[in-house]
Order: sequence, then C-alpha cells, then structure tokens
Amino acid sequence: MKAGADLKLVFGEAQVIEGKTIVPVASVAYAFGVGSGGGEGREGRGGVGTGGGGAVRVKPLGVLEITDERTRFVPIVDATRLAMLGIGASVLIALFIARALRKRR
Repeated sequence: MKAGADLKLVFGEAQVIEGKTIVPVASVAYAFGVGSGGGEGREGRGGVGTGGGGAVRVKPLGVLEITDERTRFVPIVDATRLAMLGIGASVLIALFIARALRKRR
C-alpha cells in the first residue's frame, strides 16, 4: 500500500511549457473490504468462505499553472458530466411543470 501512496498520484510530474510550470493535480481514493461467512451450502454441505479486495481510484482534477507573476489552479471541466446534469435538470423541471399544470385543472 505504501508504494501506491505516492504523492506523484496526487501531484504529477511538473512540466515547463512556454515559460509556465504545469503540475497535474488529481484526487486519489482508496477502498478496501474483507468478509467471511459460513453456513449451510447447497445440498446440505456446510461451508465457510472468506474474501477481500481493494481498489484505488485516481481522478484528474486540473493543473497548477505557475508563472513568475502568479500561481493558479485550472480545473478540468467534465463536459459529459455537465451535459448529463443539464439533461437531468431539464427532465425534473419538465416533470414539475407537468405536475403543476395537472393540479390546476
């Protein structure tokens, strides 16, 4: 786990482009689980089982843009997510309007 818990997952390798230092920034989440169980299996056979697993999720957030004058964070815009939120909001608004019109009758 320690090998995976590197700061380079959160802050990527800095690159100098056109006089600006660009540092990628990401969100890192770890998840782990373990479980066991026992009891009667199929056809009356008793059984005990155990298991475990884990995952790491790395999501790009944006970049740090560093110049002599300033440092700023430039977020990555997820256009697909924004479009889906817009569609969802439109559907909800349409449902509320339809409901309000039915109540007026």
